[in-house]
Amino acid sequence: MLRYLTAGESHGPALVVIVEGLPANLQLDTVAVDWELARRQGGFGRGGRMKIEKDRAVFLSGLRFGRTLGSPLAIQITNSDHVNWLGQMATVGEQPEDLPAMTLPRPGHADLSAALKYNLRDLRDVLERASARETAARVAVGAVVKQLLYVFNIRIFSQVLSIGAVTGRGVLPEELPALASETENSPLRCLDAQAGEAMMALIEKAREAGDSLGGIFEVVVSGVPVGLGSHVHWDRKLDGRLAAALMSVQAIKGVEIGGGFALARLPGSSVHDEIAYDELRGYFRQSNRAGGLEGGTTNGELLVLRAAMKPIPTLYKPLGSVDLENHQPSRATVERSDVCAVPAASIVGEAVVAWEVAAALREKLGGDSLEEMQAHWRAYQTMVADR
Repeated sequence: MLRYLTAGESHGPALVVIVEGLPANLQLDTVAVDWELARRQGGFGRGGRMKIEKDRAVFLSGLRFGRTLGSPLAIQITNSDHVNWLGQMATVGEQPEDLPAMTLPRPGHADLSAALKYNLRDLRDVLERASARETAARVAVGAVVKQLLYVFNIRIFSQVLSIGAVTGRGVLPEELPALASETENSPLRCLDAQAGEAMMALIEKAREAGDSLGGIFEVVVSGVPVGLGSHVHWDRKLDGRLAAALMSVQAIKGVEIGGGFALARLPGSSVHDEIAYDELRGYFRQSNRAGGLEGGTTNGELLVLRAAMKPIPTLYKPLGSVDLENHQPSRATVERSDVCAVPAASIVGEAVVAWEVAAALREKLGGDSLEEMQAHWRAYQTMVADR
């Protein structure tokens, strides 16, 4: 019911995204979409590209006077840096004979595997699309569906828990909504100021060494009703869809929900969330080690997810590689890159989680207009309350 498709290369003319399945009559705040794009561009440890780009979403279709029409929504994000790459990234015309091919794949990047898969001789044909620049389009999509979720009082937050070997005292998931503004004011989206200082020092050390750093971030979703997703088939399980969405973000190598891997070391009596009931709240859990999901379905508690991001594979002191032209050992290609992009990845994480929650909400409520969705929401809430 809800789907999207992105297109575009890192230094091509623009990124483009088409969203299908939004209900009609959602009033869209386009300034808020640009604000989300700006959030993705921030964070200590970003590289020079972010000084060039000032991402803005241009809505080409699906809106009239700021209101969705129920038809496909098309968004364009111009790549300002494209003017500096016209000689290398022209979309039409003949390739210059003196344009050198990039033939030194980077360890940890899509360069080599994709070049072999698609029979490509120039690694730029791979890296331009594999680049995390593509996540700007996904953040724009997430910004749109967040506004749909807001109508139903569903909110999404994130925090950075660690950079490299430095781990902060992350606040409890239930505390994060109240501290969201403080997170926005932190250069690393970390609420532990002392750890944040140590993280920035570590990033500077990595920058000086020509190295890169990864880390872990957490995404929390409040206001999620019971019953999104389903237990009846593998591809309808919302935990699987959320994990896949986060794993699809560039450089993410691990995902946890709730207590995650730590739960595997505990007995069941210390893991499962006991069930309670009162007249005001209805059914609820005494704890939330499940992270808001049981059997592939939301249980009404906070959704809590964490993702581990590996260090960015472009190093200014590159690792060993092999030249595709002659199979001789060499050093990998050096592209302009970030030292650490974990804070930015947390914003992308919010976006992809927002998408999956919104898709599950659309599946649950149906409807062609926002008003129809709201009517179904009220009926469902009444039905659950009467149980």
